[in-house]
Amino acid sequence: MNIRTIRNFCIIAHIDHGKSTLADRFLEMTKSISERDMKDQALDSMDLERERGITIKASAVHMLAMVKGTELSLNLIDTPGHVDFNYEVSRALAACEGALLLVDASQGVEAQTMANFYLALEANLTIIPVINKIDMPAARPEEVITEMESLLGVTRDEVLQVSARTGVGVEALMEAIAERVPPPKGDPGAPLRALVFDSHYDEFRGVIVYVRIVDGVLKPGEHIKMMGAQRTYEVDEIGVFSPGMTPVKELKAGQVGYFIASIRSIHDVRTGDTVTHRKIDVEPLPGYVEPKPMVFCGLYPTESDEFEDLRRALARLHLNDSSFTYVPENSGALGFGFRCGFLGMLHMDIVKERLEREAGLDLVQTAPNVTYQAKLRSGETIEVNTPSELPDSGKLEELLEPVVELSIIVPAESVGTVMQLATDRRGQWRRTEYLGPTRILLTYDIPLAEIIFDFYDILKSATRGYGTMDYTLRGFQAADLVRVRILVSGIEVDSLSSIVHRSQAENVGRKILVRLRKEIPRHLFEVPLQAAIGGKVIARESISAMRKNVTAKCYGGDITRKRKLIEKQKEGKKRMKMVGRVEIPKQAFLSVLGEGQDVRKSDRGR
Repeated sequence: MNIRTIRNFCIIAHIDHGKSTLADRFLEMTKSISERDMKDQALDSMDLERERGITIKASAVHMLAMVKGTELSLNLIDTPGHVDFNYEVSRALAACEGALLLVDASQGVEAQTMANFYLALEANLTIIPVINKIDMPAARPEEVITEMESLLGVTRDEVLQVSARTGVGVEALMEAIAERVPPPKGDPGAPLRALVFDSHYDEFRGVIVYVRIVDGVLKPGEHIKMMGAQRTYEVDEIGVFSPGMTPVKELKAGQVGYFIASIRSIHDVRTGDTVTHRKIDVEPLPGYVEPKPMVFCGLYPTESDEFEDLRRALARLHLNDSSFTYVPENSGALGFGFRCGFLGMLHMDIVKERLEREAGLDLVQTAPNVTYQAKLRSGETIEVNTPSELPDSGKLEELLEPVVELSIIVPAESVGTVMQLATDRRGQWRRTEYLGPTRILLTYDIPLAEIIFDFYDILKSATRGYGTMDYTLRGFQAADLVRVRILVSGIEVDSLSSIVHRSQAENVGRKILVRLRKEIPRHLFEVPLQAAIGGKVIARESISAMRKNVTAKCYGGDITRKRKLIEKQKEGKKRMKMVGRVEIPKQAFLSVLGEGQDVRKSDRGR
């Protein structure tokens, strides 16, 4: 195949702007799928993707199209739109030369549209701006074009208008891809270099590796090396997605396809890795990093005898999604479970829902938290994923928290409320941009821990559903963070500890204590509940003792008899308090852990 006839492109957009629907129209136009097999969101293989209307897993498809008398080989990569899968999107962009930037004709430019646009710019891709859903009654294409001109720097003539649902304008878009997207640059005669941009696990064939051949040729039977993982394999099969897996004799420079090499563990395949021949040393392709989980939570089965079922379900799901981590942990209240790390909040929700659906499990999820960095006085820097891992204050030099650049697009009438919300969450204002007479883009630097719980819900409420947000990790910065310890009858309960900013510590601690006071049953002695920072108590609640009227049997007589009975009761309660144990019911832990985001909600942000 002539490299000049290859076009590698992807579709990038905000969630629900029509990426998968446009991919369906391309498949229909090129007759890559028969009418009998055609279905909506053909490239979305999971039921969860169809129900939520989002793309969770990137997919690739090879199409042959006749454009102005020339047969072109089109390789489309459908990418996720959510920020949680930002790294996968960046690797998919690295496998392309062009990108279709899709914007909804009624919703206009959204926060994630901007994020994906800048990703495509950084990857030096040719960007074709497209307005979709022009057939909708609420479509306002002229206003959206004005937004794109002022915000993205595109010209009015560059923007194409299509309806992916009806097919209007899709043929002209196909011609624009042929004209504007450059053919790939690569040398078929050079040593093999291929970029791994995705993979999935097949229980019968092992790992299916998605690759873009940058240089050289890949053939079955060759011995290859994964440069990042430092592992070698023999290639059993290569092929293209059209859209099912179709074996071919070879993959040349510029082509996108897959290979199978009897790889039994998906952990040996890393997105962004470089594949080459075993005995050849080449320069690895740039951009490879190891994606790190940023949000952590505990997952516990509601029934303790389902722990092994949960372990097997996590292992099975991990075969197809190596970007989340899990380690066993034990909670005094919830029993045995796993501490899991995720790329973000949506990723966490997707994994939990898949576990419940695919394995039939009923799970308890604890409140999510983020990864901190602790600088010790010895000069060492360690990662802190749970409050219990935080070193003693005597060893700690400073504590750093992850900070993100938050982009919020809101209606003009909601700006004041949203700015107050961001300020209350310790956000630092960066800039304000006007997208038009009715919409404004606000940019803040804000701690990740302040937005992962309920920020999005409050934003939607404050903007009547019109606000959108996107964030990009900027790094870590020092903050006055403390560990709030929860003590029940003088005994610390590790599961209820949390890391918060010092200004919020008393508020968070008191709300946890109020919840516990409601959930822990009364005992025959008073139960003190305390929130403390180090050895200093910052909040206290008490569960009063159950009382019995010991003087009820006295029918008069000297008052000293009643006093004697009361003093005897006091002595008994004192002894009971010394030896008595406070049983914390499971419901009390669920009230604090399972709905921990409510504990952190600030009344100021409502």
